[in-house]
Amino acid sequence: MENNSKKCLDFIKKDKMYHSTTKVKILIVEDEILLATDIAYNLGDNNYDIVGIADTAKKALEILARNKDTDMVLIDIMLKGEFDGIELARFINDKYSIPFLFLTSHADNYIFERAKSVKPHAYLLKPFNKRQVYLAIELALKNFSNKVTENEILAKKQFNTSENHVLSIKESLFLKKNNHFERVHLQEILFLKADSNYCTIYTKTDHFIYSVGLNKIEEQLPVTAFMRVHRSYVVNINSVSGFEGNMLYILDNKIPVSKSRKEEVFKLFRTI
Repeated sequence: MENNSKKCLDFIKKDKMYHSTTKVKILIVEDEILLATDIAYNLGDNNYDIVGIADTAKKALEILARNKDTDMVLIDIMLKGEFDGIELARFINDKYSIPFLFLTSHADNYIFERAKSVKPHAYLLKPFNKRQVYLAIELALKNFSNKVTENEILAKKQFNTSENHVLSIKESLFLKKNNHFERVHLQEILFLKADSNYCTIYTKTDHFIYSVGLNKIEEQLPVTAFMRVHRSYVVNINSVSGFEGNMLYILDNKIPVSKSRKEEVFKLFRTI
């Protein structure tokens, strides 16, 4: 099983040209190698980075030890070996602060109560399709970011795919691009611009458009690094390269500073 998993994963990574610092990194823990490979292919098609496929809890922990930047784990509850998926989740909770979701075809009360005890961030009941996998990952990231309680997770029956979510996890924002999330470190964000009912997040290499107000996204940002300089702009103060008059310069962009904020803003930049 181990050799087959490694060969499949090597082929997938070569075929998809995977590794990128912006991709959300996922570990798949599933002892059905065909199912695990199918999940890996589908997630690769949707721009996720698969750090490994493990068929036992022991192998999963070895992969996590080598890939400390893993963002999420998909765990089959019923695993072969000394520890099942629930015990693996307990190890992950103790050592790593990352979200995980359970894959399961078992719904008996004993297993369900044990699964609840480790506080998973989402459940995915077998059999499932690739769209359900994407939604479960999005839901798990959202629940982890928002610290949603166990009862709230279990009470959720549907997930609105039209919702836009900006998820703050550790030192990054997980930003929605098409049907997947990309991990963007806070240092990569240049500024945010409001335009009517939309908000655009500009990074060093890309931009992300959200149908939510600027205030909603501003709440997710640390006040020590980001500052509202205008009703329509929030800037990363570390990305400002200069200023003139009532304008801040960020790369080739000119960001206006409102009269009401001018004294506060320019006082800050004079002290840098």
